[in-house]
Amino acid sequence: MRRRGPALRVALLGVTATLTGFALLAGWLGFHAYVYDKAREGATARTAGVIVEDGIGDGEDIRVRWRDHTGREHVQRFGIYDTDRYTKGRHFAVAYDPDETSPRGFPGDPEETAAEDDLLVPVLLAGIAAAGLCSVWAWRGLQFRRAARRPGRAMTATVYYGVRPGSAQELSETLWLRLAEADASDRPVVWQRIMWHPALDELRGPVEVSGHHKTGRRGAVMAQLPDGTRLVPLGRLRRRAPRRIFLDEYAAVRTTLKDSFTPVDAALLSARPWWWPGAQAAAIGLVVGAVTGALFIGTVVAAVGMALCGTTLLAALWTLSAPRP
Repeated sequence: MRRRGPALRVALLGVTATLTGFALLAGWLGFHAYVYDKAREGATARTAGVIVEDGIGDGEDIRVRWRDHTGREHVQRFGIYDTDRYTKGRHFAVAYDPDETSPRGFPGDPEETAAEDDLLVPVLLAGIAAAGLCSVWAWRGLQFRRAARRPGRAMTATVYYGVRPGSAQELSETLWLRLAEADASDRPVVWQRIMWHPALDELRGPVEVSGHHKTGRRGAVMAQLPDGTRLVPLGRLRRRAPRRIFLDEYAAVRTTLKDSFTPVDAALLSARPWWWPGAQAAAIGLVVGAVTGALFIGTVVAAVGMALCGTTLLAALWTLSAPRP
């Protein structure tokens, strides 16, 4: 009887996290873009300000001193595109709402839309990133289905555990199958990266599998274990062992890890939800994104937006890394 593996639930979690994060980010930035646009429409009064500072930050913003119709002085920072035109000491047209008691200034030049673009462009970029992340899962599913339909042939498989040095362990762990023809020892071995499945923890040493792959092509191999478990391939079939990855037999690694835990630690690990490492990765993205937005941009809108980006990106990358409990 074929076992149900974790690939589908990990894929659903990844797609859900990606789409939810994008929807929240688009809603947050889109709302503030709408508020900004409505406020700018109400800015019917015009005045000439003086640029008191230029070249501020990476965007080379300017700081302008201007007065409203009541004579009240304001000093405000503006994002601009024409940095060569608006330099220190020059005049800068400012639009504001005369009905406001403490009016907010807007660039008088309608072509200066840096503030609006700072809200809308990230939504576009996030949409492209979300589409890319979801398309990876779609491609993996298509690759698995296409390989599963190919006729199988007897192969000998050994599971290997790999880690990329210098990377976060939760995102750098990989599982590989070392495959060889069962009836032809003179043929070279091939390597196929796979997603984790609980059936792998029960394997010891080489095992006979049925390899489904189109002969003569560089597509993926779908390996089916003797109990009917179908392992989901990741990426293409490799003729050589992956480079810059430390490999060791998976059975030996699992045995070492199990022996290294005390009974209390083992109980805690077994009771931990399978998605817990992903939640930790999302929490790290939340904190790092919020701090980055607050320190480098300095607004609540940016801090929340960067926090949503960090949370979504790390959670999506965790699922794409094909995690194991």
